[in-house]
Amino acid sequence: MWNALHPLELLLLLCFHLLAWVAAGHAILTKHDPRSALGWAATLLFLPVVGLLLYAAFGISRTQSAAQRMMRKLAVRASRYVHLVPEAHHPATVPPEGLLLERLGHRLTGQNLCGGNSLEALRNGNEAYPAMLRAIHAAQRFVYLSTYIFAQGSTAEAFCEALALAASRGVDVRLLVDGFGGRFYSLRRPWAHLAERGVRVAQFLPLQLLPPRLCINLRTHRKLLICDDVAFTGGMNISDQHVLSGRKNDIQDMHFRCRGPIVARLLRAFLLDWGFVARTTECLPEMPDVRAAGQSLCRMVLDGPDSDADTINDLMAGAISGATRSVRIMTPYFLPSHELMTSLRSAAQRGLDVRVILPARNNLPYVHWATFRLLPSLLRAGVRVWYQPPPFAHTKLLAVDGYYAQIGSANLDARSLRLNFELNMEVFDPHFHDLLAQHMDDALRRGQELTLQRLSARSLPLRLRDAACWLFSPYL
Repeated sequence: MWNALHPLELLLLLCFHLLAWVAAGHAILTKHDPRSALGWAATLLFLPVVGLLLYAAFGISRTQSAAQRMMRKLAVRASRYVHLVPEAHHPATVPPEGLLLERLGHRLTGQNLCGGNSLEALRNGNEAYPAMLRAIHAAQRFVYLSTYIFAQGSTAEAFCEALALAASRGVDVRLLVDGFGGRFYSLRRPWAHLAERGVRVAQFLPLQLLPPRLCINLRTHRKLLICDDVAFTGGMNISDQHVLSGRKNDIQDMHFRCRGPIVARLLRAFLLDWGFVARTTECLPEMPDVRAAGQSLCRMVLDGPDSDADTINDLMAGAISGATRSVRIMTPYFLPSHELMTSLRSAAQRGLDVRVILPARNNLPYVHWATFRLLPSLLRAGVRVWYQPPPFAHTKLLAVDGYYAQIGSANLDARSLRLNFELNMEVFDPHFHDLLAQHMDDALRRGQELTLQRLSARSLPLRLRDAACWLFSPYL
C-alpha cells in the first residue's frame, strides 16, 4: 500500500497524521468535558483529514487568543464607564442572607453591585418591540443594537426604518449582528443596506473562505439595545416569531427595560464587543445620564471564550448551592454542567423547593431528547420538572430565595455556558424576584409535571435515541 503512494502523497498523509496528533493533544489539554476531549481525540486519530477539518471549524477558535487580548485592552479603556458610575452599593443594602452570594458575584466578575435601577418586564415581542422602537425614535445621542438573529419580516423592517431615521437625525447608530446567526436564521439580510443610510453596521466574526475564518463556535449571543439613558436586554432576538399571533412557529419570551446606573454597564458591554469587531479602542461616546431610577441592585455578568473562567456557570451553581428556601429555573435548553446538576440535586435533597420549567415543544428536538437522559437523577433527588405548553418558550430566568434573580441571554447548555459570548444580569430585589417567580408559577400551572413513572414508561427505542443525543451533548 505504502509503495503505491507518490512521495508527495505520502508526505501529505504523514503531515495530516502528525497534525491530527497535535490537535488531539490540544483537545485533551483544553477541553473542559472529558467526553468532548475523548470524542475529538478519537475523531482526529481515526479520521485525521475529516477530523482536522471538523476540529478547525468546531473544536478550536483560532481567534480566541486574539479575542482575549483585544477584550482586555478594550476593558481597560472602557473601564472609565465603571469608574464614573456611582457604585451606590454598601454591603448593608444587600439582604443579610445574600451577602455570601454578593461576594461570590464580585469575586467572579470583579464588579460591585450598582443600585438605583429600575427593571420592567416586557412579555414577548408584542410588548418589547413597541417599547424598543419608541426608545429608538426618541434617542438624541446614540442607539446601539446587538442581536444574534435579525430575521427578515415586518419586525425587521420596522427596526431598520427606525435605525435609519435615527441616523438621519444625526444620532450615532450602530448595529452589531452575529456573523452566523444573522445569516443562518434568515434567507435575506434586511439590515444589509443600512450602511447606505448612515447606520454603522458590523458582523461579529462572519464566516469567510478568503482569508479563511471558520470559527463557527465563536458566536455572540448577547441581546442589547441602548438608547441614551434606557437599555433593553434579555433573550429576545429581532424576529416576527416573537410576536405571538397564533402561528405554529411562534416563540414566547421575556425582555427587560432597564433604567439607572446599570445602563452605563450595559453600554460598556456593547462597546467591548464593538471594539473587538472593529479592531479599535476608539469607540467611546459621551457618558449617558445614569441617575437613580429605582430600587434594584444589579450587576452585569459577561461570559465568553475570551475568558478562562466559566463565570455564569459558576455563579448559577453558587446561587443554587447557597439557597436556603427555593430555586426556580426557566430555560429553553436544559443540558446543565456537572456542577449545576450537582447543585440542583443537593438543593432538592436538602429539602428546598426546586422547580425547573422547560418547553413541551422545542425548536431543537435533539436537545429536547438529550434532556430526557438527564432528568431521572434530578427527579430521584426531589427536583420537580414541568413542561409548559406551546408556543415554544425561549425565556431564561433564575429566581432564588425570594430576593435574588438572574436574567439574560445564557441557556443552560454547554454551547451557551462555554462557547458563546453571553450577557446575564444579577438582580438583588425581592419585588423583582416575586415578579419572575409569579411568571414561572403561572407557566407551570398551565403545564404538566414530569414524573419518574412517565419517564420509565418510555419505550426502549425512545430511551436509546435520548441517550444517543445526550452522548453528543457537549457538542450540541
